[in-house]
Amino acid sequence: MPRSILDESRIHPAIRERVAHHHESIVREVQQAIADNAVVVVGMGQNPFPRLARRALDRAGVPYRYLQYGSYVGSWRRRNALKMWTGWPTFPMVFVNGTLVGGADDLSKLIASGELQRMLAQGRG
Repeated sequence: MPRSILDESRIHPAIRERVAHHHESIVREVQQAIADNAVVVVGMGQNPFPRLARRALDRAGVPYRYLQYGSYVGSWRRRNALKMWTGWPTFPMVFVNGTLVGGADDLSKLIASGELQRMLAQGRG
């Protein structure tokens, strides 16, 4: 089932550009990291879950790119652009071969099941 996203036709023409370009630099930076790396972890300071995801990848011997944006009190507006882009409500956001796989708990399940290694072996589809 596709996620619900407000159709562009339901956004007034006078604000479409503002909506389309809202903090687009952070989205582009993450998109570039995803294009350049098999595994990307997007996180924030003071949040223990990005650290858990990175430790799990370290233990599994999987290289990754880590991007950190602010903390609980800083850069939250910029991080909201990532939440709107992905639809994922929390940090970290973990991408494998360009696919959002979830957060730290989701990543741990992929590692434990062997699916992460299968995904990495298959590469980008």
